[in-house]
Amino acid sequence: MSRIIQNIEPIGAILLAIVWISPLVFAFWAAFHSTSDAVNFNLTASWTFDNFRTAWDGAPWMRYFLNTFALVTIILIGQFVVTTLAGFAFAQVRFPGRDLMFILVLMQLFILPEVLIVENYAMVSRIGLFDTILGVGMPYMASAFGIFLMRQAFKGVPVELHEAARVEGCGWFGILWRVYVPLARPTYLAYALVSVSTHWNNFLWPLIVTNSPDTRPLTVGLSIFGAPENGVDISVISAATMMSVAPLLLAFLIFQRQFVQAFLRAGIK
Repeated sequence: MSRIIQNIEPIGAILLAIVWISPLVFAFWAAFHSTSDAVNFNLTASWTFDNFRTAWDGAPWMRYFLNTFALVTIILIGQFVVTTLAGFAFAQVRFPGRDLMFILVLMQLFILPEVLIVENYAMVSRIGLFDTILGVGMPYMASAFGIFLMRQAFKGVPVELHEAARVEGCGWFGILWRVYVPLARPTYLAYALVSVSTHWNNFLWPLIVTNSPDTRPLTVGLSIFGAPENGVDISVISAATMMSVAPLLLAFLIFQRQFVQAFLRAGIK
């Protein structure tokens, strides 16, 4: 009985992993087979790349890839700048109201981004960034989670290094750049993984603020490509889905060891 109880947890984890990965496995299967063979799970059916050719010819996917890459890059750069400065200020700079301001920042973690869509839409329209990649990414550049993460990382830096840099004549920005940023590299990598995967898959806000293929990311382009009025072909849509998630999957497979080490060092569970 004790052995059965000990095996419940790993068995449960395996079952949950199977349930979680099953949609991706089916999308992979359908992408390489015709619709009838995919739906009927015909294991003897031949594999084909025709679905990928049909999907690639049906939408400007290269433009969508470039838009998505530009979007996640702009957001990540903005987040690194804002979270680094804010995290350092909350961790090492003493100023009136610091704790109260930090509590207000943490309160943003309880607000879903969808709640602010109307206000963000009005703000982006007022400053003339509607239907632009910068307009899609701007509301996400100030991240409460990123500020909290950087603050915790900077508070773990030994005070002796800070004082030694001050003795050497470094100012605040010199200390930040030469001491804190290098020591927080694992945290930066872990946060970059979270940010890129989140905004690569973001859908609702880009759908609202973009109107043309010149600014649409992959998620919006995939939804339009798979709309019922364009005809629903499970195999072709699955092929388009695999093309959309392929960069993230390849990045994880190539750098999975660095990913795990970065998360462990950053203390993200």
